[in-house]
Amino acid sequence: MDTHAHDRRRFLALTAATAATPLLAACGAGFGGADDKGDGSAADDVTGSFDWRRERGTTVKALLNKHPYTDALIADLKSFTGRTGIKVEYDVFPEDNYFDKLTVDLSSGRASYDVFMLGAYMVWQYGPPGWLEDLGPWMRNSAATGAEWDQDDFFPNLLQADQWSLKDGAPLGRGGQYALPWGWETNVVAYNTEVFGKLGLRPAETFDELRELAAAVKKKAPGAGYDGMYGIAVRGSRSWATIHPGFMTMYARNGLRDFTVDGGALKPAMNSPRAVAFTRDWADMVRHGGPPSWTSYTWYQCSGDLGAKKAAMLFDADTAAYFQAVPGASPASGKIAFHPGPKGPDGSLATNMWIWSLGMNARSRRKSASWLFLQWATGKEHLRRGALTHQHIDPVRRSISQDAAYKDKMRHLPGFLDTFAAVADRTRIQFTPQAQFFDATTSWAAALQEIYGGREAGQVLNGLAGDLARKVR
Repeated sequence: MDTHAHDRRRFLALTAATAATPLLAACGAGFGGADDKGDGSAADDVTGSFDWRRERGTTVKALLNKHPYTDALIADLKSFTGRTGIKVEYDVFPEDNYFDKLTVDLSSGRASYDVFMLGAYMVWQYGPPGWLEDLGPWMRNSAATGAEWDQDDFFPNLLQADQWSLKDGAPLGRGGQYALPWGWETNVVAYNTEVFGKLGLRPAETFDELRELAAAVKKKAPGAGYDGMYGIAVRGSRSWATIHPGFMTMYARNGLRDFTVDGGALKPAMNSPRAVAFTRDWADMVRHGGPPSWTSYTWYQCSGDLGAKKAAMLFDADTAAYFQAVPGASPASGKIAFHPGPKGPDGSLATNMWIWSLGMNARSRRKSASWLFLQWATGKEHLRRGALTHQHIDPVRRSISQDAAYKDKMRHLPGFLDTFAAVADRTRIQFTPQAQFFDATTSWAAALQEIYGGREAGQVLNGLAGDLARKVR
């Protein structure tokens, strides 16, 4: 499930080391495979009518992270090979070392893998050195892309999340298409309906209500027979992943930014007066309504506490609640409902997201076959099968989200479909794209821990902003 939440310290070390090598200094827009011609795309070499069998007899090598999306893909590979005549060889690694493996392979230029999984945030590391193929020319070439792939069927905000000009601070949705959305998570509130019913509570519609609700549950739940229950589970470990789910979602709904761009330069904004006040309130919510060992909490502890009836609410990825809510999965299964979460002062439901995407190695020597694989893996037929028979629970395609069979599968989860509909078009990456993302957000999480521990919020965030200003200059 949501294993991307692990600390990225080794990933950061690898990207920092490889970014300094002479190899990368020589890389740029022309960094491509042997079948590239000049500064053009290998997609230009594909002509004539679209043909799924164009590359029959070819073998494509894929690097995959251990994940339910991967399970669905592997289970369906026979249908791809049957359609195309292309064989897919793959290696699967747990995320503890998946990005180590991918970073080393991409930076080496060996092109051991043609296609791979990556998060949209990784485009900000892998794109500028020239490691990722721009998929835009492939998408626009009708000889390379079948009409049934239907680009317009994707939620546009998801396609835009993998599209970037490769310039720090530049907005997403412009420039090259460096990956394709495959599966995603929106960040919402899940809550225990049994506890809420006994205590006469209802989901919070504002951040102030959420803070009061979390504290009230922690105070009243033991008297209602829920010993040890606290109000709300949110991440707290010293990791970038603490910032991106519930915290960044509520931060964005309050109209706050991580950075601003002034004259092309990034300027940290997490120490603005309103950002300081919000961060102080967030830490206060956790202090009075969260778990006692919050500074060690990852998605795993948050999700597990909701399922074990230790937490009355979870503000995190909807998948983290889903895997506790399905029948028989946990003591709380059958008693978990979904809600979009508090709105901002102006009614905003801006929501941050994570996307597992699929990309192509810019040095692949099998780009045409690799594009057929990416086209199939992100196509309607495979993704519908993944949604119905596996765990692609947040469809990246609008048609699947409206599919009657998909809705029947998800209807037993109270509020899930309504919540998805409420936030799907409002969910996007709320961070400012920049190469220091993982380092900056990990430092931000450390600052949040300090404020939770009692240090003055303004002082801590001013220090953080000063440090980050030097790093992103």
